[in-house]
Amino acid sequence: MLAYLEKLTLTPDALTADDARLLKVAGVTKAAAKEAVWVAYCFNQIARIADALGWEIPDAAGFTASAKSLLSFGYTLPFHSKPKA
Repeated sequence: MLAYLEKLTLTPDALTADDARLLKVAGVTKAAAKEAVWVAYCFNQIARIADALGWEIPDAAGFTASAKSLLSFGYTLPFHSKPKA
């Protein structure tokens, strides 16, 4: 599956029906293949947007700051109120 997704990402024009048949032979269901393609698509879109906007992977201090924020606020931004339970 990973080889299929890599080919889909890097050289989509080279992908053939034989590539999909190999997934079936390996026991990958159609539903699982569709889901994997969807996840790869979403990841690739996010990566391309991040590249286009010039986002960088944070250094250790940046990861530490992000972890502290997530532990304190979860995924709610600190300047927004938390939803009422």
